[in-house]
Amino acid sequence: MDTVEQVERPWVLRRWPAVAGAAMAAFAGWWMETGADVAPIVTASGFVYLGSAALQRRKAAWPVFAVSFVAVGLGWFVEGVNATWVMLVLAAVLAVYGVIRGALRPPWGLPLQAAALVVLATAALIAVQANQTVAGLLVAAGLLVHAGWDTYHHRTHRVVALSMSEFCAVLDTLLALAVLYLTFR
Repeated sequence: MDTVEQVERPWVLRRWPAVAGAAMAAFAGWWMETGADVAPIVTASGFVYLGSAALQRRKAAWPVFAVSFVAVGLGWFVEGVNATWVMLVLAAVLAVYGVIRGALRPPWGLPLQAAALVVLATAALIAVQANQTVAGLLVAAGLLVHAGWDTYHHRTHRVVALSMSEFCAVLDTLLALAVLYLTFR
């Protein structure tokens, strides 16, 4: 009986979400002058999970992430655009769609993800109005809490694709550390 030998892929190919998360953290950190500058990313972290839960598709997390990326970019580069509010409006539309499609069950899906988004977006909205130290602490705390959220969802295989939870955990952790460094340097 012949066996086909499994060729192990290089580490970078097996862990592409972590590598991409680190690259995204470096990209976001490059533009950051204060913690408040990346506050919309705290909102985006909850938005991606809510979108995936509302659409009842774990793989929907990546297209929803693309939407959040555009929203955050608009907030950074277009005067008068608040990315957090853009994502909250889109989240409301997604939530209504999810409710119509019966996404209120299981309770760890849309209901829990909506509650998490409200908490994260509130922290982001407060951060952009706060002084530099408070903003940095709020943004870093939101990112670190969400990194724990990512880890939990990765272990339980819930709500988002495993690649997204891995990507997001690395992004959130590294960006939180950069925010803390910038806040207290």
